[in-house]
Amino acid sequence: MRRTLRILKRLGAWGGIALLGFLIGVIVLYVLWVRSGPQTQLWHDVELEQEFSADRADTINDLGQYLALEERVFRELDEKVYAHTPTGPDQALNRFSTGSGSDPRAREPNWNRTFELIPPQPRGGVLLLHGMSDGPYSLRALGLAMAEQGYQVLGLRMPGHGTAPAGLLSVTWEDMAAATRLGMAHLAEQRAGQPLHIVGYSTGAALAVDYALEAMAARDAEGQEDARVPVPAGLVLVSPAIGITPAAAVTPWLVRLSRLPGLEQVAWTTLLPEFDPFNYNAFSANASLQVHRMTRSATARLQRLARQGPIRGFPSTLVLLTEVDATVSPDAAVDNLLGLLAAEGHELFLYDLNRLGVVSPLLVADTAQLNQRLLGDDRLPFALTLITNAAADTRAVVARRKPPFSPAPTETEALDAQWPEDTISLSHVDLPFPPDDPLYGRYPPKDSHEVFLGQAAFRGERGVLKIPAQWLLRLRHNPFYDYQERRVLSWIDEASRRATRSEAQSSEN
Repeated sequence: MRRTLRILKRLGAWGGIALLGFLIGVIVLYVLWVRSGPQTQLWHDVELEQEFSADRADTINDLGQYLALEERVFRELDEKVYAHTPTGPDQALNRFSTGSGSDPRAREPNWNRTFELIPPQPRGGVLLLHGMSDGPYSLRALGLAMAEQGYQVLGLRMPGHGTAPAGLLSVTWEDMAAATRLGMAHLAEQRAGQPLHIVGYSTGAALAVDYALEAMAARDAEGQEDARVPVPAGLVLVSPAIGITPAAAVTPWLVRLSRLPGLEQVAWTTLLPEFDPFNYNAFSANASLQVHRMTRSATARLQRLARQGPIRGFPSTLVLLTEVDATVSPDAAVDNLLGLLAAEGHELFLYDLNRLGVVSPLLVADTAQLNQRLLGDDRLPFALTLITNAAADTRAVVARRKPPFSPAPTETEALDAQWPEDTISLSHVDLPFPPDDPLYGRYPPKDSHEVFLGQAAFRGERGVLKIPAQWLLRLRHNPFYDYQERRVLSWIDEASRRATRSEAQSSEN
């Protein structure tokens, strides 16, 4: 408001009145447009009182208590939503209709809940942090692979998630950060003296960075860690929300408008039918605001640390990123994180677009410049692996590797995979899902009666479906997942060894 008033003052009386009238007109048109759209449902308005928040962190301070509270909030969801939602053929794809093909409670396990995987002889711990609006299912495949490799895995459900979209109206990033601290404290107690890692997806990646900065700040003057806030040995950041669209800055106004009588719909930037069992299709202005606040906080602290030179002692970090991302800024992962760190084992794993000659002419001209910028830069303090076409006339794919401070790639590896014929790029939402994923994969599982949301393609006249075409066209699985998983597991092991060597050297000194 103060910024707006300063602008109006500079413009003078008449210019200020004109600008103010324009802004009011835009808001009125937006409100009318929103109100003409889908109406909110029970699951958009329900209040679940048994949800974790930062205010409860003093009394809910271990995983057992967190899980007991989670059980109560799911029981409350049953009583307030499922018990009042109709059933039958018309509700066959409603996740809140008991027995529907999208009912997550019919699946075993229900991946909306916190899960823990403990191998016979764990050699470390891994905390999985999902993104805004989704749930623990998003990192299920990586979690299972890490458990098979010997790591105790905790897939933590964030507050406001896995239940009803209404949770996105009130959740704050501080609530999610408090849950993250609780999860890491649990793993530290369970795996005392062993390496701990965090894998964060989208907003979960921002939470991982926030936690790492807090753990670094908790070290004492001699560099010793606070046992209650252990510094992770490594971070794996998948499609990280390090920077998001500047449009998120207007979300505080939408949140305020939504509090006025009759304008409840303004609280939602997206309202779609809820047919996905493990991800909200609705998205709120508050959710955008919280991601915006979190990324600004983390970026400010990173830049403050970087004023004294490259940031040392930050956990070894692997970033998995696609060249084009409609949700977060790929450049921000470089400019606001990796580029600020000292050369201490960090890496960017970047997926290029499909550069096949017949595809390139159809692409937006200024799309995907990040790889060109990075390949020729010999000042980068991190390693780069670029997944790209072997040549412009083939769908075959190679991995080009470029060490830190190198002017060009020094190694090329042919992958046992190629671009699918119908795919032009990866997306923000597909990196952690394998092609055989039973919900988002390339083909539906055999003899399954549950909803499948992978390669969904419906033909007909436009404007008939409630689902926008861009939703249907977005890729939801990673055709190169197998290679990515091998690299992640190898990288986690190396980060564990690096942390163990560093701890041994510190003990000797």
